[in-house]
Amino acid sequence: QVQLVESGGGLVQAGGSLRLSCAASGSIFSINTMAWCRQAPGKERELVASISNRGSTYYADSVKGRFTISRDDAKDTLYLQMNSLKLDETAMYYCAASFGYAKLRGPYDSWGQGTQVTVSS
Repeated sequence: QVQLVESGGGLVQAGGSLRLSCAASGSIFSINTMAWCRQAPGKERELVASISNRGSTYYADSVKGRFTISRDDAKDTLYLQMNSLKLDETAMYYCAASFGYAKLRGPYDSWGQGTQVTVSS
């Protein structure tokens, strides 16, 4: 089993930046792909970005050029640098992981509890 714990969420003004972190523990050796997903109130959960253990990445069109996903395997930590945040990006942000082969677009096998990001005007 893998445990994922997110941190770094908070309140930020539109146009501002936040960096999310996700600490992984447990059977970390089995992780291939890690991802960030988000869910806004009344909306479905959506994939924001993902990264494989070889460094291949995927970004949703809406965040390309503004968000950067990275992972530090020595620290068992996943990051999401979010710049130029928009009002409609207020959501719960979740860290996720998949095992075996690379699954940049999911599905994912383990999920964290989420960290809230609120973008204000």
